Amino acid sequence: MTTQSNPMVDTGLAPGCVFGADPAMQPINAMVGDIARTNIPVLLLGESGTGKEVYARLLHKMSACSEGSFKKIQCAAVDGNRFKDEIADAMHGAGNGHSSATVFLDEIDELDQNCQRTLLSALMHAENTDKDSENTLRLICAASRDLEDEVVRGRFRRELFFRINGVCLRLPPLRERKEDIPALLDYFLAKHAGLLRKPAPSLTDDVLELLQSYHWPGNIRELENLAKKIVAFGQAKTALADLRMEPQKTVRTTETISNRSLRTASRAASRRTEQVLILKALERTRWNRKRAAQELQISYKALLYKLKQIQLPGGDAPED
Repeated sequence: MTTQSNPMVDTGLAPGCVFGADPAMQPINAMVGDIARTNIPVLLLGESGTGKEVYARLLHKMSACSEGSFKKIQCAAVDGNRFKDEIADAMHGAGNGHSSATVFLDEIDELDQNCQRTLLSALMHAENTDKDSENTLRLICAASRDLEDEVVRGRFRRELFFRINGVCLRLPPLRERKEDIPALLDYFLAKHAGLLRKPAPSLTDDVLELLQSYHWPGNIRELENLAKKIVAFGQAKTALADLRMEPQKTVRTTETISNRSLRTASRAASRRTEQVLILKALERTRWNRKRAAQELQISYKALLYKLKQIQLPGGDAPED
């Protein structure tokens, strides 16, 4: 295999090197560069193993909070009392001599209603007390389930959803970004060869073709585990015996994504982000459109036009 740029290292490298070059990733790469240095909350959505924590750490490293702490809270593994203590400690991290901090709430979709209430209260308190503070708190959340659907089903609080969903990045599963598989394999083989003090095996074109036809239910995490086994065995044949080569069950394919232009995809992502920001401002102002326009730093007429454009209620209504 030819050594390629490392697509997984969570450093400040160019987005193409960090995330991979598959067309499915390019709109996400563009958005990361735009939002990293803002203080907008980020919601990372994607199947288990798609690299949500890698993105969270990269956003922290590229942000104004990079010199501060990175606090990860595993939401699926904490009970109510412990969660309350961890949130209080995390929110306090931007004080006490620390000018900035990033709080990463992993698997936020696993929080029960009591923990959601605790988090909402903490975020509201932070909004009210930190307006004039020089301290910076960056909130990044990750979920495997679609939180909009969870809100509709009554399993996730609507007010909390709007507070954490400043910008939403949807990470595609590995089966939808197969152009990155060779580069990811190069990286993981080199990584585990170094850790195990073994040479990195070379993979034939037949093996690569087989791996690119696999459906990868475990996503990048499964790919890394396979690379680790290949290094341990010294060859691919034994490691590949555990793969179940089942027919792929995908709605979107790499070919479908490739047919979409980057400009079209970027515009679609921008429209989704704009809609979320507008909804969040309206939620905070209890749908007072004039106040929402002031928060968004746009004219009132511009807000009415955007409401009509994205088919939200209020675009044709009389003035507040």
